[in-house]
Amino acid sequence: MPLVMVIDDEPYVCGALKKVLERAGFEVQTAPGPEEALFMMLKREPQVVITDVIMPKTSGVDAIKTIKSHFPAVRIIAISGGGSIGIDNYRPNSLDTSAYLAAAKLAGADTVLAKPFETRELIDLLNGVLATA
Repeated sequence: MPLVMVIDDEPYVCGALKKVLERAGFEVQTAPGPEEALFMMLKREPQVVITDVIMPKTSGVDAIKTIKSHFPAVRIIAISGGGSIGIDNYRPNSLDTSAYLAAAKLAGADTVLAKPFETRELIDLLNGVLATA
């Protein structure tokens, strides 16, 4: 059973993803931030990390760089719903979700997914990155 690490500063997101992924047959660990996740990963390396991009303290982009430097074999899925989406929510000088996800991809994420997403989308992406590992 593949081990998946979910990193998100929103407890309800961690809890929801844990429940969904466990039902799909994955073993799941959660962490409220990259620092806690890295500590846990030293004890047991996951096959895949799913990380939010926008978090306090350490951004997901920085987390991806750190994870890839210490655990190059770990596959990473970056998720984000941050920034402004579409013309109705435009805020001057803000980044949109696609910019955050592009930054995550450049930092080393294997794939990205914009929030909100369907659970099937996430599970398909997860299976896809596991198949290429």
